[in-house]
Amino acid sequence: MNRKGLFLLIVFGLLFFSVAILAQKQWTLEECIAYAYENNLYIKQSQLNVEAANHDLLQSKLGVLPNVNASTSQNFGWGRSPDLNTNIYVTEQKQSTYFNVSSDVTLFNGLQQVNTIKKAQFDYLAAKYDSDKLRNDMSLNVASAYLLILFNIELVNNSQRQVDISKEQIARTKKQVDAGALAKGNLYDIEAQSASEEATLVSNKNKLMLAYLDLMQLLDLEASKEFDIEKPKLEITASPSLLPAEMIYNKSVALMPEIKSAELKLQSAGRTLAMSKGARSPRIFASGSFGTLYSDQILEDFTDPNSDTRPFSDQLVDNRDASVVIGLSIPIFNGYQVSNNVKKSKIFVESTQIDLQLEKDALRKNIESAYADALGAYQTYLARKKSAEAMAESFKYTEEKFDVGMVNATDYNVAKIQLANAESDLSSSKFDYIFKTKILDFYLGKQLTLTDIASISE
Repeated sequence: MNRKGLFLLIVFGLLFFSVAILAQKQWTLEECIAYAYENNLYIKQSQLNVEAANHDLLQSKLGVLPNVNASTSQNFGWGRSPDLNTNIYVTEQKQSTYFNVSSDVTLFNGLQQVNTIKKAQFDYLAAKYDSDKLRNDMSLNVASAYLLILFNIELVNNSQRQVDISKEQIARTKKQVDAGALAKGNLYDIEAQSASEEATLVSNKNKLMLAYLDLMQLLDLEASKEFDIEKPKLEITASPSLLPAEMIYNKSVALMPEIKSAELKLQSAGRTLAMSKGARSPRIFASGSFGTLYSDQILEDFTDPNSDTRPFSDQLVDNRDASVVIGLSIPIFNGYQVSNNVKKSKIFVESTQIDLQLEKDALRKNIESAYADALGAYQTYLARKKSAEAMAESFKYTEEKFDVGMVNATDYNVAKIQLANAESDLSSSKFDYIFKTKILDFYLGKQLTLTDIASISE
């Protein structure tokens, strides 16, 4: 083999190895959530809103600095105008160049600038908490989609087990029919049940595929990419040790970003009201300017009309003009604009107070519902676990009787369907309970993880 062929073989080998490694990667719940934080477009958009609010805060701080502006102009004139040397009107053409630097600063305006800075600070922090709220919502959505995949995997496994049992039973029943121990109708009934179970298996596989697609779309991953999740074995081994709903709420209300955002928006509204009231205050300001000019009409010797024009640099020095102004502006009547703004600001404060209370009420109701749901889901799980165990024993007994011809295929199929339904209900109640407890963990500020109730399946 030549060197080029060996090089291509190595490249293709490394490429195949890297693809195989990528395909083998299984995402944990924590990795899915972290990926969503980094790549979800809505979260990125909220982070841009935070950056914009930060720039608004910076601008509000820079707004207290004096304004400084410079200007220059070149003027061309003709016709009658005062002679700059004699102040006598003459008719002539002239050119002048003007230079000016000016500055002004507000010394006091009812603390409006101070309140503007504080309002911008509150708005910036509120934008950060709004972004955190979006991240929290995304983590719950990802956890729900992740658990839905695990639930559908369990349904597929249950369906596959039912199909396998039916295939084994068909083989045994066929032997009994061939031996004349059972009527052939029993075989037909079991084959029909097996076909129905295979259709259920296909349906559950489709649901699993859609559950994978839902999670991939949450992560903004293309459906054509290789994607799989870690499949922990989730077991409920102990009764729930839940804090009272009131204790969960008292801790959550100090942690949840939507509450902090609403509180900051209320403080921002208070600063808006203070700014509106500050507009009634007189404004004290200072300004200054410095200027000079050059004109082709200014002579070196103004008594001699034939004298040369005074040099440019000398004119800039001779024609300097500076001023400093301290001013006071008092608002007297502006069409009740200030009063209306104050009233509207008060309404806005009351509205944000209601918004804050609504957020707190919504959080309390969600926690109370999640707490009741978790307790109810656990009781449902225990009942369905007991039912599934009983159905498993019942089916085992019915299967034994069917094998010796004591029951017909109809009774066998009924028992098998009841077992399948009990197993499906048990899986549903288990994952429902797990998700409800994870919601309570979320309200307590805990990281969403399955490691506390899971062991990794081989």
